[in-house]
Amino acid sequence: MEGEQTTDLIRLQLRRQRALTGMNQEEFGRRTRFSASTVSAVETGTREIDLPYASRADEILETGGLFQSLLKMAQRDELPSWFKPWLDAEAVARQLRYFHPTLIPGLLQTERYTRTVLRFDDTRPEAEIEQQVSSRLERQKILARERPPQVIAVMDERALRLRDAIMAEQLAHLLRLAELPHVHIHVIPADAGLHVGLSGPLALALLPDGSRVGYLENQLAGEVVNAEDALTTLQARWESVRGVALPQASSVALIKEVESLHGPQ
Repeated sequence: MEGEQTTDLIRLQLRRQRALTGMNQEEFGRRTRFSASTVSAVETGTREIDLPYASRADEILETGGLFQSLLKMAQRDELPSWFKPWLDAEAVARQLRYFHPTLIPGLLQTERYTRTVLRFDDTRPEAEIEQQVSSRLERQKILARERPPQVIAVMDERALRLRDAIMAEQLAHLLRLAELPHVHIHVIPADAGLHVGLSGPLALALLPDGSRVGYLENQLAGEVVNAEDALTTLQARWESVRGVALPQASSVALIKEVESLHGPQ
């Protein structure tokens, strides 16, 4: 509800700011490179506001990033309450560690891969999917900030070998990320056999004050872990999955091998 109220506020202020400049919808659309019908749809609520639209509106209306900031607030407000503490931890962490046995970890996903995963729930409205895609892409910006966190991601080889049209792009994206000095990608080979990571995904964040936060997810929801004994268990399980994964150089070589099976892009 809070997210919807913020979005309604954005629409109202967009309309007011446009009117204050003396621009009608057609002129505003021409200057922002959107059609007049798109401007009308955004202002009346029949089209979702996205970051590209908010960015162009800020530029033309000279609002100093106001609408982008308001939109990010709305997107955060619409996230499940159980996820927000992890989002806060992820945003300030000095180190992030991710493991997923069946998927590419979210921080390393391409836009198309993210959209495909979110569509697993075929009852989810398209507008909600696009909002969550936008939110995940926004989270990924921590990888490119001036002082990014160290990111260590472990995934299973089987997650790389999915025969899907989106995988060539996703694998190429992983290889580009692996070139960053603060991103470390490790793959558990298919012949590793049974290991503790098959019990489910996990994530760990090391915060600036030295404290730790964990995160677990299942089919219905996620759980932020703060209790010291539970964090100790997660740390041990992380060490186990990291221990059966290949070194980074071997992992990158494996990703390249799988990528070559998709042919030239």
